[in-house]
Amino acid sequence: TPYHDQASLRGVGCDCLGLARGVWREVVGDEPFPIPPYSRDWGETGPREVLAEGARRMMPETMPAEAGPGTLVLFRMAPRAIAKHVGILTAHDRFIHAYERLGVVEEILTPTWARKIAFAFLFPNNAASQGVISPFLTGCIRRTYAAIFSFMAGVMPPMPMLGRSLL
Repeated sequence: TPYHDQASLRGVGCDCLGLARGVWREVVGDEPFPIPPYSRDWGETGPREVLAEGARRMMPETMPAEAGPGTLVLFRMAPRAIAKHVGILTAHDRFIHAYERLGVVEEILTPTWARKIAFAFLFPNNAASQGVISPFLTGCIRRTYAAIFSFMAGVMPPMPMLGRSLL
């Protein structure tokens, strides 16, 4: 799925939040509230963690250190900035996200990426697993994986430092 700012349609386009929204619709159902317009500024500062607050309204929170496959993670991309980037863990050492110019990609969760994780949330009905149980053992995680991979129309050759493009 190519990158498209503020979009959330599989095969058409999405940004990082749009990827999570699309997975939500496939795993859980309709979105519980409309998403207001938002800026792409990863360095934005402010008194509120708006993205985390929104996620808390509909998803159980877990500790980032306990996050496992299928967990939604929010990244703080700059010191003192609010968390503005979204990814979904596909393994303990890999995640997918939508990246400008590349679209939906899967990357290695390097120490640099891992340090930027500020918040972690479980898709509903996934709270009992705490992100640790194998994704093939619980229906919600299996549906999460199916939804994640449905955003991947094909695989391009590996790209240095950027992981695999899954456009």
